[in-house]
Parts: sequence; C-alpha cells; structure tokens
Amino acid sequence: MNDAFEGLVDRYLVAGTGFEKKLRAVRPEQWCWPTPCTEWNVRQLVNHMVRGNLNYTLLLRGGSAADFLRLRDADALGTDPVGAYTRSVQECAGAFGEPGALERTLDYPLGQVCGRQALAVRITDSTVHTWDLACALGVDDTLDGDLVAWIDENLAEIYAGLAESPVSDGTTHRFFAAPEGRPVRDASQQAGLLHRMGRTPAPGN
Repeated sequence: MNDAFEGLVDRYLVAGTGFEKKLRAVRPEQWCWPTPCTEWNVRQLVNHMVRGNLNYTLLLRGGSAADFLRLRDADALGTDPVGAYTRSVQECAGAFGEPGALERTLDYPLGQVCGRQALAVRITDSTVHTWDLACALGVDDTLDGDLVAWIDENLAEIYAGLAESPVSDGTTHRFFAAPEGRPVRDASQQAGLLHRMGRTPAPGN
C-alpha cells in the first residue's frame, strides 16, 4: 500500500460523519422510500451501513467471511437507527485504530485482505452510500470533495486482488452495481466516480 493509504481511520470518520448528517435528515415517513440501490429502501440501506460497520469490526475480531455474509442483512437498527449507526462507526473506528489492526489479515468475502485495504473499501462504500441516501431523501447530494478525490485516484488499488471490483471488466456485479451507458462528457470528479460505481447522477452533479 502506498502513502495514500495513511490516515485511513480519520478518512473513515469523515465518511461516517457525512452519512450521519444525511441520516439525521430522515423523516418518519421516509424510512420506506426507495433508494438508488433498487433492492433497498431507506431503512434497509441504513441497516446495510450499520451492519457493514459491525461486520468489519467482527472480521478484525477473527470473524469469517461466512459470518460476514450470514449477518449481512440481519437487523441492526432496532428502534434507534441514528444511535445504532453512530455507535457502529465508533466501534469500527476504534477496532481499526488498535495497534496492528491495519496489518492484520482478514477473511473478507471477496478474498483475504489486510486491515488497511479492508478499511479503504469501507470508506469507499460509506461514501457512495452517502450519495444513495441523499438521493433517496432529496437532499444535497454533494459528497466530501477530498474523499471523492482520494477514492477516485486510488480506486484500482483499493480493490486490488479482490474477487470482484468496480474497476474490473470481468466483475459479475453481485456486489457492485454495473455502470449504465457512458459517463457525461466533462463530468465532475464526483459524477465520474459515481458512474464507475454504478450510479447515474443527475446532469451537472
């Protein structure tokens, strides 16, 4: 991993804060609204985020890929989705911040990775799903510019060696949405990244 993979816990916290800001805007009637992830409504998307944070923490504690997949859709929100999310971010950041955590080998579902690469994947997932949630709610979908630039410039390395990758033509798209059409000419860096990640941002975004 190159120098771009330094400071990952801080980047993860920035991504987590971005999602939390959108999450706090959810009104009671919006939990059942659809999202750009066609298989999930807003509540299911938020649960995916919380469960993902918990599952990455579980991997650091010795959990297996089978455990990760088995728990992937289990309810983690209860009656306090915002609290569940903020706690999951704190737990995940704390786990990856422990001495040696970033060098530990994890049994990730797409292949064994070191903690450093796993956290980079988690940052990417968190950032893209922040856009998904913003779109679902109809609120400002502008992502953190530094995060977008970092992900866009390091996307190939973030997913290097994994069985599926959004930058691989051979990906079966079981875990990653397939891009539709061609990216808009002269698109912003955010729009270009979102297209690579299988999203279709509105023109000008």
